[in-house]
Amino acid sequence: MARSRKLKSLIERSVPLLKKHLLMASIEVGLMPGDVPVIEVSFPAADRLPIYVTDADSQLLCISYLWRDADVKPKQRSKLLETLLDLNPSVPLSAFGRIGQHFVLVGALSPDATPEDMALELATLSDNGRDALATLSDFLV
Repeated sequence: MARSRKLKSLIERSVPLLKKHLLMASIEVGLMPGDVPVIEVSFPAADRLPIYVTDADSQLLCISYLWRDADVKPKQRSKLLETLLDLNPSVPLSAFGRIGQHFVLVGALSPDATPEDMALELATLSDNGRDALATLSDFLV
């Protein structure tokens, strides 16, 4: 429980900086229910995907869920996967991946990250998520 309080505190301290990065007034931070401590960062007044942050001991993982397998046009699946691999090196501070049936963008930070580091990671991941949805929408149903 101490780790989740420390992580939530870090994220809460990063929110004013994140608001400046993204030029928005409203960002919400909440603890998700479950066995593994996960903090949700959401953007209620903006067209942005929520970001989930957890402490994986050796790193802080930031994950944004993009779409589900079922959302991919079946005939476009191979081309989408190739495009994601091609885009991976050019997506700043993030990487495409999959968790179960979901395509995700993932970022990672040191457990010693500062609020400034966290704000930059969250802002970048949020921007990358919006860009990915806009760029790759032709592959989705």
